[in-house]
Amino acid sequence: QVQLVESGGGLVQAGESLRLACVGSGTIFSINHMAWYRQAPGKEREMVATLFQGGGTYYVDSVKGRFTISRDNAKNTLFLQMNSLKPEDTAVYYCNSAGGRFQWGQGTRVTVSS
Repeated sequence: QVQLVESGGGLVQAGESLRLACVGSGTIFSINHMAWYRQAPGKEREMVATLFQGGGTYYVDSVKGRFTISRDNAKNTLFLQMNSLKPEDTAVYYCNSAGGRFQWGQGTRVTVSS
């Protein structure tokens, strides 16, 4: 069973940066389209960034130009570099395949104060 462990969240002020990491068991990152999701209080979980197996990326408009998704296959780690954070980025962030096929991890909480 694939396990995903997210880390790197925290409390920051608007305009600051965070780098999230997601460690997965096995070699899932090199053979799957992977994504970062987030769930804000009272809202449904949404996908914010996708890294396709071939290296292409997709970002939702709200994070485009500020977030960067990347991976280190050798370390089975997926990253999300988040710059110019805004209060509306406050959420619990999760990683999973682009189809959400793996068991969800605990996520990592990001809080952005204004």
